[in-house]
Parts: sequence; structure tokens; C-alpha cells
Amino acid sequence: MGNFFSKPTAPEALRKAGIEILSPDTAEYQKRNGSYWSNSAKLSPKAIARPRNAKEVSAIVKQLVSASEKFAIRSGGHTQWAGASNIDNGITIDLGRLDWARYDAATETVDIGPGGRWRDVYTKLAPHDRVVAGGREGNVGVAGLILGGGNTFYTARHGFACDNVVSFEVVLADGRIVTASADDDAATKDLCWALKGGSNNFGIVTNFRMRAIQSAPIWGGLTFYPHQIAPAMPEALVEFTGGIRQDVDSNMLCFFAYTGLGIATFFVQTAGVEKAPAYSKFLELPSIMSMCQATTVVDLVSSPQNNLPIDYHDIWFTATLKNDARIVRKAYELHEALVAEMQVHIPDGDFWTQCLFQPLPKLFGENSARLGGNAMGVERQEVDGLLFQAAAMVRTPEQEAFAYARVKAWVEAVRAFAASEVEGGVLEWTYLNYADRSQDPLGSYGAANVKKLKGVAAKYDPNGVFQRLCPGGFKVSQVRTD
Repeated sequence: MGNFFSKPTAPEALRKAGIEILSPDTAEYQKRNGSYWSNSAKLSPKAIARPRNAKEVSAIVKQLVSASEKFAIRSGGHTQWAGASNIDNGITIDLGRLDWARYDAATETVDIGPGGRWRDVYTKLAPHDRVVAGGREGNVGVAGLILGGGNTFYTARHGFACDNVVSFEVVLADGRIVTASADDDAATKDLCWALKGGSNNFGIVTNFRMRAIQSAPIWGGLTFYPHQIAPAMPEALVEFTGGIRQDVDSNMLCFFAYTGLGIATFFVQTAGVEKAPAYSKFLELPSIMSMCQATTVVDLVSSPQNNLPIDYHDIWFTATLKNDARIVRKAYELHEALVAEMQVHIPDGDFWTQCLFQPLPKLFGENSARLGGNAMGVERQEVDGLLFQAAAMVRTPEQEAFAYARVKAWVEAVRAFAASEVEGGVLEWTYLNYADRSQDPLGSYGAANVKKLKGVAAKYDPNGVFQRLCPGGFKVSQVRTD
């Protein structure tokens, strides 16, 4: 009799309410759980909830809070580390059905669902000759990129992705659906600010309204170089970064990698200028092959060669460093040593590593401040910088444990060199979307911003639901302020 009158579980209650719930014994559950980009993120939730709109997200949140059920929030599932957007023995809220991109010509804005992927967003906007300042890889999800700040092809001209959000539709911890707007008279202006870089600490975003950008043919692609040009690459990168104010439409990424890319650059000229003068130092270097051409944002982000491989166990660490060639050279030297060590441990060579540098000029933070500000504090940066990402991709958990310790040591060694050999060589900001779970991106936003973020979390989630029941991601409650 006791079992007959027992209270239904959270998944059962949600299923009765008409919400799609995937159980572990179903093929669809296995398909969705297997669709995470990184094998490291493929955990074992007791169920996957698949809402279709904000009302269903609200119903899910209220039910999970009532049951004190722990949960994770998934957008595109591209974060590399375990637990960021999935959960063992809890409920994963999969936003993949909230995947619209709707252009409004009257306001020149675009409503974008959190569960879309950037290749699909750009494809839906192409008939309107519009883009947004969004992701640079087609497989990345909408919400994760924006809530972590979002570096884009357009950052030098239009700011980070989060700077281009006009308003957020948000489901709060008590199930209320609110609009967080940047308007000066908006009661939720503080929440809007916090969501620009503050991640999943405040609620579940169910719609992003972004400013539309007139699209045009662009020029860009990968260029591959022989190993011998490695000593010349740092100077070219530093010169390019220092000149971004003179050409805000020319973008680039610089790779030193094992498998796939080797030494490569990824140019993106958003005004469509072929071989723009900003790239002159790179264009003078001998290359093996160039895939640069006139193209579109849709085609560029959708091309397989411009997307990271799937089904590996992935390790990412990041640091922000002064724009100095000595630091780049040191990172490259340590990367070569890492590769040699991994070749011994993984003799079949089935692994990837990536030593990636991107410009992070002072201009980026100035753009954020000009556009109303965000939580990341990048405007405090006093010199031009470089965004460094150290990555490894391996096939097995054992190999992941081996590589993790060595990638972490590599980044720490680069930071130590920059701190000791280059005046002001280590910059404070840590990019959340590249950070390992052991890093503290929210703490890098500055004491004043951390205090403000904690205040916003307390105001909109006074019971700490998104700190206690949603353990994934970087939690503002865990940031020390002393």
C-alpha cells in the first residue's frame, strides 16, 4: 500500500506534465548523451529532460527544486570537462529543442534559442543577409558561448558576443520567466550585466535577443606552414596584435599543433579584403598550402577542417599573457617537449595537441565598456595581450589522466616564464570558455565584479538553487573574495 501511494519521481512527474523525458534504457537517450563533443563530458544522468519552450523549462525547474533534485544544463554540449553540462545520477536539462533564430527587420535584432548551434544560426540568417557576433566554430552551442563571454570574428569592431545581447529571457530558480534588459530604466539591468560572462549562476536563459549585423562575403581560411618557420611566427603574431586598431575587420588565430594542423594560421577578414595588409608578415612566410578564399560565415564555420574532431577525451587550459614574442616562443618550445613525451606514452600517435594564440588587444575591453559593460572585467587590461589555449585530445581515460597533468604543468610553466622574464607578462583575465575546471575564471573578473555577481545571484536566487542543485560550471559562490 505504501508503494501504491508513493510520490512520483521528478522524471515521472515531468513526463505526466507532457514534457519529453528520455530514460537510460531508450535509444534516444543514448543518442543524445552520446552527442556531447568530448568523451570526457559523457556522464550518466538518471534522465534527460527535453523542453520545447520557456514554460516547459519553468515547469522542469519548479519540479526539480521541489524534489531537491540535482541537475545540469546543456546547450550545445561543447564544454570539454566532465560535469560542466551533464551530470551523474541527476537530471540533464537538454535545451537542444530551443534552437530558433528569428530576424526582426524592424528592430534589426535576432531572437536566438539557447540550444542552437552557430552553424545553424548563421544558416537561418543568411537569407536576410545578416549575421550576429557569435561562435567561430559551427558545432558550438549558443548559450555556452554567450554566457561565457564569447570571442567572435567581430570582437574588434562590435565587442564580445555577450556585448551584442540586447536582452535575455531567463527562467529563475522559482520558475518565474523574466526579461533581463540592458535598458537604463530596466529593473533587471543588473541581471543582464551578470549574464554577460557570469555563466549559469542566475537562471536558465531561454532566449537571447542580439543585434543583427549586415553580412557580406568574407575572406579567410587556414594556411599551413613548414616546421622551419616556427621561429618567425611569434614576431608576426605580435605585430598583428599591436596593429588591430588600424584594421578591426582582420582576425586571426595562430596554431602550433600535433596532428591535423601542424603550424597554421586561420585568417578571417570580415570585410572581404583579400590578403589584407594586416596579414603582411604572415603572407611573407613560405607556406605549404593555403585554403584562404572568398567565402561566407556559414561556409567557413561549417567546414569540417575548421572544426575540432569529435569523440576524444579533451583537456583545455588557458591563460592571458602580454603581447610578447618571447612568451609565444617559450610556449611553443614547451609544446614540442609535451608532444615528444606523449609520443612515447601513446606510440600509435592517435592524439592531438594544440598550442593556440589569439590576439587580445586592449581594444576588446574598450569595446565592452563602450557597449555598456559586462561582468568579465576585460576593460581593466592596460596593455595588448594574447589569449593562450593549451589543449590535448586523447582516446582513453588513462591517456587523459596522463595528458592532464602534463598540459597543466605546461601552462603553469608558460605563466611562470611570463611572470619572471617579461615585465607584466601575466594578465589577470581568464577566459571562461577555455578554462579547465581547476581554474578560476570568475575570480579573474576582479573583486568589484565578483562582489556584484554574488549580489545578483543572491537577489534572483536567494535560496542558492543554481549553486547547490546545479553543480556544473563555475560557481560564483565558490569564488573567494578575501
